[in-house]
Amino acid sequence: MAVNKTPVLKSCRSLGLEPSYLGYDKKSKRNLTRSNRKVSEYGLQLKEKQKAKFIYGVLEKPFHNYYLKADQMKGMTGTNLMTILESRLDNVVFRLGFARTRREARQIVDHKFVTVNGKCVNIPSYLVKAGDVIEIKESKKNIQRMKDVIEVAGGRLVPEWLDVDAEKLQGTVKELPSREQIDVPVDEMLIVELYSK
Repeated sequence: MAVNKTPVLKSCRSLGLEPSYLGYDKKSKRNLTRSNRKVSEYGLQLKEKQKAKFIYGVLEKPFHNYYLKADQMKGMTGTNLMTILESRLDNVVFRLGFARTRREARQIVDHKFVTVNGKCVNIPSYLVKAGDVIEIKESKKNIQRMKDVIEVAGGRLVPEWLDVDAEKLQGTVKELPSREQIDVPVDEMLIVELYSK
């Protein structure tokens, strides 16, 4: 399995991203002094794609597959792509406050901590649907790791398309998010332009 081993803050700096979008509250102390080179149109499009891939932790092939799926759906391709990325199970676990960072959310799903509608799902790329109930397994609720996570992430603002019960460690997908409800700083139209060449 391919894993991105680049330090998170380094990637955030190179993409011009705030680490808070990934759940990190650290700040990079280094200032980037870049030359005033003009970035080409392709360079801008590529950077937006890399940003989206990095935030959601998706590699090139699955990302391209998401694009093809979004292109076949009704509506705007870019908006569909963002909705698909946002409805990945690892992202929903992060959004519900059951993990401190997106990477930790992926690990929690991988390690079979999460059930969807009562069934154990350990696939981070599983796409949730409206009405799905996401819950931390009963056997995992009282372990120290989950208590630590809830202590740190419990105060995070949960998006309005999700409903969370922090006591039961359970959340419901009220609806799939619209583009306005997704607070990720990505210009998806540039990604669509890049892929439609």
